[in-house]
Amino acid sequence: MRRCLDRVLTFAGAAQAAVYAPGAGDRELRLVDTSTDSPDGSGPPDRLELSGDSPAARAYRTDRPLWLTADTPLGALPLDADGRRLGCLVVEGASADGFDVEQRRFLERYADALAALLRPAAGATAPTPLLAPALRSLRVGSFVVFPDTGLIEADETLLDLVGISPQDFDGKADTLLAHALPEDMHALMSVLEPSAEASVRRDLEFRVRGPTGEMRWLSLSCRAEAGGPDGRDEVLGVVTATPVLRRGTDDVARIQWLTAALDDAATVRDVGRVVVAALREPLAADRVALAALQDDRLLVTVLDPPQPTAWPEVWRSEWRTEWPDAPLRALPTLKAALSDGRMDLWPAGTELEPGLTGVGDGGLAVLPLPAKGQVAGVCLVGWERPHEFVPEERSLLTATAALVGQALKRAHAHDAEQELATMLQRSLLPRRLPELPGGTAVARYLPAKRGLQVGGDWYDVIALSQDRVALVIGDVQGHSAGAATIMGQMRTAVRAYAMEGHPPDVVVSHANRLLVAMETDLFATCCYAELDMEEGNTLFVRAGHLAPLVRRPDGVTEEVDVTGGPPLGILAEADFPMTALELAPGTVLALVTDGLVEAADLPLDEGMRRTRAALAAADPADPGAMADKLLGDAGRREDDVALLLLRYDGMKTRPIRAGWMVWRLPDAVMHARRFTARTLRRWKVQEAADAVLLVVSELVTNALVHTQGPVRLDLILRGDRVRVCVSDSSPRAPAKPVIVDWESTGGRGLLLVEAMSESSGSVPVAGGKQVWSEIAVPEGVTS
Repeated sequence: MRRCLDRVLTFAGAAQAAVYAPGAGDRELRLVDTSTDSPDGSGPPDRLELSGDSPAARAYRTDRPLWLTADTPLGALPLDADGRRLGCLVVEGASADGFDVEQRRFLERYADALAALLRPAAGATAPTPLLAPALRSLRVGSFVVFPDTGLIEADETLLDLVGISPQDFDGKADTLLAHALPEDMHALMSVLEPSAEASVRRDLEFRVRGPTGEMRWLSLSCRAEAGGPDGRDEVLGVVTATPVLRRGTDDVARIQWLTAALDDAATVRDVGRVVVAALREPLAADRVALAALQDDRLLVTVLDPPQPTAWPEVWRSEWRTEWPDAPLRALPTLKAALSDGRMDLWPAGTELEPGLTGVGDGGLAVLPLPAKGQVAGVCLVGWERPHEFVPEERSLLTATAALVGQALKRAHAHDAEQELATMLQRSLLPRRLPELPGGTAVARYLPAKRGLQVGGDWYDVIALSQDRVALVIGDVQGHSAGAATIMGQMRTAVRAYAMEGHPPDVVVSHANRLLVAMETDLFATCCYAELDMEEGNTLFVRAGHLAPLVRRPDGVTEEVDVTGGPPLGILAEADFPMTALELAPGTVLALVTDGLVEAADLPLDEGMRRTRAALAAADPADPGAMADKLLGDAGRREDDVALLLLRYDGMKTRPIRAGWMVWRLPDAVMHARRFTARTLRRWKVQEAADAVLLVVSELVTNALVHTQGPVRLDLILRGDRVRVCVSDSSPRAPAKPVIVDWESTGGRGLLLVEAMSESSGSVPVAGGKQVWSEIAVPEGVTS
């Protein structure tokens, strides 16, 4: 970092730098950090009188930068934070010409970074390293190229700007150059070659493509040195991120940059950020606003500065959620400009309506944004101090408006497409997960960041009964509306087959045959798990999907070895074997899709290893935070991601069960009532017997009269509820009578059951249905 500091200060025109902070009693400034180590005492003084005439003391007292161009150029910049004066940065110029405008601007930003670090270091009795850490916070990287070997020495900041991890860097210049865009490669290589005239500074703006595809602009400054410290020729340089072009750049280069930046701007907000970067700093403007025109209303999408207090009072009265929304009739100046489509430039002192007063008291530029014969929106550029609109600036604003209008139109179409895709995705995924007895389930879904943000990943949690739950996660091939449609059909089909009471292998087999019958070109993968919440027994079925992960109560994480079948939609008669696993209370079950664990630069095995490590390190006390930790910093994803977690806690109250097969005999109901009475006495809940016996009589009678085949009665006591379940072989749910009067002879039984029950219903089970009723046990009765 010290060598990087020396390089960067050299390119900033400084031979050395020092940071001073007030000493005890605020009577002096003491040296906190310096860029030079001078044992002979030739470096900056350790202390300066605060009342003296030194540049540092004067800058500190006046709270203004001081630039001196004497025999030794000097700069002194006050360090302020939150309205407090914390110290002063002193830089000594390396050239008799002093510091140019760009160098001064960089040193002012450097002073702000130093102030942010000096605030927590205030009051330190010993020198504190500040110069190098502040440089790192500005994201300024440095390098040395050795042309004779093709090797390069680059610091971590430069590698981060280019998008290379330090462990993946091999020290070759070609490795860094390979990240530049091909059209910038020739100019970049020519700048890095040693020039005939040593120590001549050369500058270049170039673009790199990040590891996930994003493009960023970087600014490079370098110079060749003949005979470096080890006698070899070398090229020294620094690289910084470039949000805007230098103000000294010609208009052609500025338009070229704007065109390239707008080409990468996908959303309306992206376009707004580019507009701010292209206009506010290069034109020294104080305010920039971008508004889209929709149905005779202006919808502001970007304000810079973003604080409401920086804009007119009437705007704040129209504030909605984040930006104002106002009709055109309230802003006649803008309405007129949008009607004729011509740029309006209003000098200082112009009388404008209240809606524009305060936007640009020193000058206001109103730029309609044309797009395909229409006006897509308007851009406002305002100045506080009187501003003169020179011809070159007028040309720049006109060209900018045309480019931004086209980009804004394209971004609106993109945003509408993404909103439609998001609505489609949300409508096909569960809005909320059910509350489960003995466990907590959480899910996460992240759309892909490229292309249409809709994919085929899905998940579901299906409460099959009081103590059984099904978890399913799947992925339909592709990223399109078609894939999302198939995903919705598969999720609905799996849920329907599961609710019918089929075992896991039958559920997946039915879904597979359904997808084959659709005759689509897409296939799907899925992993299905059915969990007994009372015992912890789990049955898994896997159809071409990733294996589930479990985190044991002791923190050990592993993949479940589930025998897999082929993806859905390939073979109609494919087999899908089941794998059993017992979960202990405290176990976390994780089902994931490949978007989480696999990418172009992430092999599947390594992705699964990282996910297992994250699962082991996460705290299972908060499943939601656990899911967020597994997602990590996804950045720009190539694929959508679905994640389903279940923390199995086990039931706190274990149910008590009793069952009875009802024989089809004339006195079958009587035997069912006797069995129920004996069971309630054994459970010591006789006070609930009247209601329970009535419900048993009605449900058993209905099953014997209206169905064929076996009938079974099950009684369950859980806490303060007795659950009566009568199963039969008919899939048809019992129907309540539409009209009940004194002539009616049937259907009254179901009304009696509803009246006596806390809740009741009917669910399909394998081979038929189950009609159930829950009756509350009077308080203080259960033992």
